[in-house]
Amino acid sequence: MVPVNSTDRNSPDTRLLDALSAGTPSTRLQAALAVGTQAHPGLVDALMERCAIEPDFFVRDMLTWALTRLPSEITVPRVRAELLSERAQARSQALHTLSKIGDRSAYPAITRSLLGDADDEVARSAWRAAVVLVPDGEQDGLAAELASQLGRGDRSVQLSLSRALVALGDVIRPALQAGMASSNPTVSAHARATELLLRDPDVGFDAAVDEAKRIVALGPERVEGIEC
Repeated sequence: MVPVNSTDRNSPDTRLLDALSAGTPSTRLQAALAVGTQAHPGLVDALMERCAIEPDFFVRDMLTWALTRLPSEITVPRVRAELLSERAQARSQALHTLSKIGDRSAYPAITRSLLGDADDEVARSAWRAAVVLVPDGEQDGLAAELASQLGRGDRSVQLSLSRALVALGDVIRPALQAGMASSNPTVSAHARATELLLRDPDVGFDAAVDEAKRIVALGPERVEGIEC
Protein backbone atom coordinates (compact mmCIF):
# COMPACT_ATOMS: atom_id res chain seq x y z
CA MET A 1 0.00 0.00 0.00
CA VAL A 2 1.27 3.47 -0.85
CA PRO A 3 1.66 5.66 2.26
CA VAL A 4 -1.07 8.24 2.69
CA ASN A 5 1.47 11.06 2.66
CA SER A 6 2.75 10.00 -0.75
CA THR A 7 3.21 12.76 -3.29
CA ASP A 8 1.97 10.42 -6.03
CA ARG A 9 -1.37 11.99 -6.89
CA ASN A 10 -2.38 8.81 -8.74
CA SER A 11 -2.06 6.49 -5.75
CA PRO A 12 -5.35 4.94 -4.54
CA ASP A 13 -4.99 6.37 -1.03
CA THR A 14 -4.30 9.87 -2.31
CA ARG A 15 -7.34 9.76 -4.58
CA LEU A 16 -9.50 8.61 -1.68
CA LEU A 17 -8.14 11.37 0.54
CA ASP A 18 -9.01 13.92 -2.11
CA ALA A 19 -12.49 12.45 -2.53
CA LEU A 20 -13.16 12.51 1.22
CA SER A 21 -12.84 16.30 1.12
CA ALA A 22 -14.56 16.84 -2.23
CA GLY A 23 -17.10 19.61 -2.63
CA THR A 24 -20.11 17.35 -3.22
CA PRO A 25 -21.59 15.14 -0.49
CA SER A 26 -22.21 12.29 -2.93
CA THR A 27 -18.50 12.12 -3.79
CA ARG A 28 -17.54 12.14 -0.12
CA LEU A 29 -20.14 9.45 0.58
CA GLN A 30 -18.72 7.21 -2.15
CA ALA A 31 -15.19 7.79 -0.85
CA ALA A 32 -16.14 6.78 2.68
CA LEU A 33 -17.92 3.71 1.29
CA ALA A 34 -14.79 2.77 -0.67
CA VAL A 35 -12.56 3.16 2.39
CA GLY A 36 -14.83 0.92 4.43
CA THR A 37 -15.31 -1.63 1.69
CA GLN A 38 -11.59 -1.95 1.13
CA ALA A 39 -10.82 -1.62 4.87
CA HIS A 40 -7.94 0.84 4.54
CA PRO A 41 -6.32 0.91 8.03
CA GLY A 42 -3.86 3.54 6.82
CA LEU A 43 -6.71 6.03 6.43
CA VAL A 44 -8.00 5.89 10.02
CA ASP A 45 -6.61 9.35 10.81
CA ALA A 46 -8.14 10.80 7.68
CA LEU A 47 -11.52 9.30 8.58
CA MET A 48 -11.38 10.72 12.10
CA GLU A 49 -10.33 14.14 10.88
CA ARG A 50 -13.20 14.16 8.42
CA CYS A 51 -15.69 13.08 11.12
CA ALA A 52 -14.85 16.22 13.05
CA ILE A 53 -15.81 18.59 10.23
CA GLU A 54 -18.15 16.70 7.88
CA PRO A 55 -21.41 18.70 7.59
CA ASP A 56 -23.57 16.00 5.98
CA PHE A 57 -25.29 13.52 8.30
CA PHE A 58 -25.28 10.65 5.82
CA VAL A 59 -21.60 11.10 5.04
CA ARG A 60 -20.79 11.16 8.76
CA ASP A 61 -22.69 7.92 9.19
CA MET A 62 -20.74 6.33 6.35
CA LEU A 63 -17.48 7.53 7.89
CA THR A 64 -18.47 5.79 11.11
CA TRP A 65 -19.34 2.65 9.17
CA ALA A 66 -15.93 2.75 7.51
CA LEU A 67 -14.26 2.99 10.91
CA THR A 68 -16.21 -0.01 12.20
CA ARG A 69 -14.78 -2.04 9.32
CA LEU A 70 -11.23 -1.55 10.55
CA PRO A 71 -9.58 -3.59 13.34
CA SER A 72 -10.73 -2.29 16.73
CA GLU A 73 -7.17 -2.34 18.07
CA ILE A 74 -6.42 0.37 15.50
CA THR A 75 -9.62 2.39 15.67
CA VAL A 76 -10.58 2.38 19.35
CA PRO A 77 -7.44 4.18 20.67
CA ARG A 78 -7.75 6.77 17.90
CA VAL A 79 -11.46 7.29 18.52
CA ARG A 80 -10.93 7.56 22.28
CA ALA A 81 -8.34 10.26 21.73
CA GLU A 82 -10.92 12.26 19.81
CA LEU A 83 -13.12 12.44 22.91
CA LEU A 84 -10.72 15.09 24.22
CA SER A 85 -11.19 17.32 21.18
CA GLU A 86 -12.28 20.92 21.66
CA ARG A 87 -14.61 20.51 18.69
CA ALA A 88 -18.08 19.36 19.78
CA GLN A 89 -18.79 17.48 16.56
CA ALA A 90 -15.55 15.54 16.93
CA ARG A 91 -16.55 14.41 20.43
CA SER A 92 -20.10 13.57 19.40
CA GLN A 93 -19.08 11.57 16.35
CA ALA A 94 -16.37 9.74 18.28
CA LEU A 95 -18.94 8.68 20.88
CA HIS A 96 -21.31 7.55 18.14
CA THR A 97 -18.50 5.55 16.54
CA LEU A 98 -17.61 3.87 19.84
CA SER A 99 -21.23 2.80 20.26
CA LYS A 100 -21.17 1.24 16.79
CA ILE A 101 -17.84 -0.53 17.34
CA GLY A 102 -19.25 -1.97 20.57
CA ASP A 103 -15.94 -2.57 22.35
CA ARG A 104 -16.81 -2.43 26.05
CA SER A 105 -13.20 -1.77 26.98
CA ALA A 106 -13.87 1.81 25.81
CA TYR A 107 -16.53 2.41 28.49
CA PRO A 108 -14.18 4.15 30.97
CA ALA A 109 -13.51 6.79 28.30
CA ILE A 110 -17.14 7.94 28.58
CA THR A 111 -16.48 10.24 31.48
CA ARG A 112 -18.82 12.18 33.72
CA SER A 113 -17.83 15.34 31.87
CA LEU A 114 -18.97 13.82 28.57
CA LEU A 115 -22.25 12.58 30.06
CA GLY A 116 -22.86 16.13 31.23
CA ASP A 117 -21.25 17.90 28.28
CA ALA A 118 -22.50 21.45 27.74
CA ASP A 119 -23.23 20.61 24.10
CA ASP A 120 -26.53 18.72 23.90
CA GLU A 121 -25.49 16.61 20.91
CA VAL A 122 -22.32 15.47 22.66
CA ALA A 123 -24.25 14.60 25.81
CA ARG A 124 -26.89 12.68 23.84
CA SER A 125 -24.20 10.71 22.02
CA ALA A 126 -22.53 9.99 25.36
CA TRP A 127 -25.79 8.72 26.87
CA ARG A 128 -26.41 6.36 23.96
CA ALA A 129 -22.83 5.09 23.88
CA ALA A 130 -22.70 4.56 27.63
CA VAL A 131 -25.85 2.43 27.59
CA VAL A 132 -24.42 0.28 24.81
CA LEU A 133 -20.98 -0.17 26.38
CA VAL A 134 -21.68 -0.29 30.12
CA PRO A 135 -20.26 -3.50 31.62
CA ASP A 136 -22.44 -5.84 33.66
CA GLY A 137 -22.62 -4.69 37.25
CA GLU A 138 -22.11 -1.00 36.50
CA GLN A 139 -25.62 -0.18 35.32
CA ASP A 140 -26.68 1.21 38.71
CA GLY A 141 -23.92 3.79 38.70
CA LEU A 142 -24.67 4.78 35.14
CA ALA A 143 -28.38 5.11 35.93
CA ALA A 144 -27.60 7.53 38.76
CA GLU A 145 -25.28 9.53 36.53
CA LEU A 146 -27.82 9.75 33.74
CA ALA A 147 -30.57 10.69 36.19
CA SER A 148 -28.51 13.70 37.25
CA GLN A 149 -29.36 15.12 33.81
CA LEU A 150 -33.13 14.86 34.26
CA GLY A 151 -34.92 18.06 33.27
CA ARG A 152 -32.21 19.08 30.85
CA GLY A 153 -32.96 20.65 27.48
CA ASP A 154 -35.98 20.62 25.21
CA ARG A 155 -38.29 17.66 24.60
CA SER A 156 -35.99 16.03 22.05
CA VAL A 157 -33.09 16.10 24.50
CA GLN A 158 -35.29 14.82 27.31
CA LEU A 159 -36.60 12.04 25.10
CA SER A 160 -33.02 10.97 24.32
CA LEU A 161 -32.23 10.80 28.02
CA SER A 162 -35.43 8.91 28.82
CA ARG A 163 -34.72 6.36 26.10
CA ALA A 164 -31.19 5.86 27.39
CA LEU A 165 -32.47 5.35 30.93
CA VAL A 166 -35.26 2.99 29.89
CA ALA A 167 -32.74 0.91 27.92
CA LEU A 168 -31.03 0.13 31.24
CA GLY A 169 -34.20 -1.50 32.58
CA ASP A 170 -35.48 -1.74 36.14
CA VAL A 171 -32.16 -0.68 37.68
CA ILE A 172 -33.20 2.93 37.00
CA ARG A 173 -36.15 2.86 39.42
CA PRO A 174 -34.26 4.18 42.50
CA ALA A 175 -32.76 7.02 40.44
CA LEU A 176 -36.20 7.88 39.06
CA GLN A 177 -37.72 7.85 42.54
CA ALA A 178 -35.12 10.40 43.62
CA GLY A 179 -35.87 12.49 40.55
CA MET A 180 -39.61 12.38 41.17
CA ALA A 181 -39.00 13.69 44.69
CA SER A 182 -37.10 16.71 43.35
CA SER A 183 -38.39 20.16 44.25
CA ASN A 184 -37.68 21.19 40.66
CA PRO A 185 -40.95 20.58 38.75
CA THR A 186 -39.14 20.11 35.44
CA VAL A 187 -36.92 17.41 36.91
CA SER A 188 -39.83 15.76 38.67
CA ALA A 189 -42.00 15.73 35.55
CA HIS A 190 -39.17 14.33 33.42
CA ALA A 191 -38.51 11.58 35.96
CA ARG A 192 -42.21 10.68 36.07
CA ALA A 193 -42.45 10.66 32.27
CA THR A 194 -39.48 8.32 32.13
CA GLU A 195 -41.08 6.06 34.73
CA LEU A 196 -44.24 5.93 32.61
CA LEU A 197 -42.16 4.94 29.59
CA LEU A 198 -40.44 2.24 31.63
CA ARG A 199 -43.83 0.81 32.58
CA ASP A 200 -45.31 1.14 29.09
CA PRO A 201 -42.76 1.60 26.27
CA ASP A 202 -45.60 2.02 23.78
CA VAL A 203 -46.86 5.24 25.35
CA GLY A 204 -45.80 8.34 23.43
CA PHE A 205 -43.24 10.57 25.11
CA ASP A 206 -45.36 13.70 24.72
CA ALA A 207 -48.28 11.92 26.34
CA ALA A 208 -46.00 10.70 29.13
CA VAL A 209 -44.70 14.23 29.71
CA ASP A 210 -48.20 15.70 29.77
CA GLU A 211 -49.36 13.03 32.22
CA ALA A 212 -46.29 13.56 34.38
CA LYS A 213 -46.90 17.32 34.49
CA ARG A 214 -50.50 16.69 35.51
CA ILE A 215 -49.35 14.46 38.34
CA VAL A 216 -46.79 17.04 39.48
CA ALA A 217 -49.37 19.82 39.36
CA LEU A 218 -52.10 17.92 41.21
CA GLY A 219 -49.92 15.79 43.45
CA PRO A 220 -49.81 11.99 43.33
CA GLU A 221 -52.34 11.63 46.12
CA ARG A 222 -54.99 13.73 44.36
CA VAL A 223 -54.43 11.94 41.06
CA GLU A 224 -54.89 8.55 42.74
CA GLY A 225 -58.06 9.81 44.39
CA ILE A 226 -59.49 11.05 41.07
CA GLU A 227 -58.64 7.79 39.28
CA CYS A 228 -60.32 5.76 41.99
